[in-house]
Amino acid sequence: MNYYSAKEMADSFRIVRKNTVVIAQDLPAEKYAFRAAPGTRSVGEVLAHIALSHNLQYQIHAVEHRTTLEGFDFPLMMKRFTAEEKEPRTKDQIVDMLQSSGEKWAGWVQELSDDFLAEQVQMPAGMMPPVKSRFEMILSVKEHEMHHRGQLMLIERLVGIVPHMTREMQSRLAAAAAKR
Repeated sequence: MNYYSAKEMADSFRIVRKNTVVIAQDLPAEKYAFRAAPGTRSVGEVLAHIALSHNLQYQIHAVEHRTTLEGFDFPLMMKRFTAEEKEPRTKDQIVDMLQSSGEKWAGWVQELSDDFLAEQVQMPAGMMPPVKSRFEMILSVKEHEMHHRGQLMLIERLVGIVPHMTREMQSRLAAAAAKR
């Protein structure tokens, strides 16, 4: 039993992606090369990573329709995805990629059945939990993006930008105070 439907999951993902796109648009192109520390992804690489991150779950659930991850070649997939996220792109290309990949993913998710989302996938030996539902694995794409979006909001502050969600909250609070 799922607590919300595939349509609701897709709608929720679209909200998360919309907020990520706003951050990508707020950051100036010259900040896309910024790295918070040596050895970390640049802003552009983080945004490309976000845009591409659904590909792993899509491969597992849509392409291969796996019921077990035993034997799945994670190192090969990660190598491929890491190389793809490091490809040089302009700010506009990254924003476009975020928008198009987000809608592709959400469009696929919204069509999933409750039966499909309830299916169990066996994890490789030694992983905990040993079994996960497709629902929680697919939901992890949104959770993963929110994790990286938090990093991007901190980077915005480090480069002198007040994140849009903070600006919106400040505006709501100012409007409420003006009504008093």
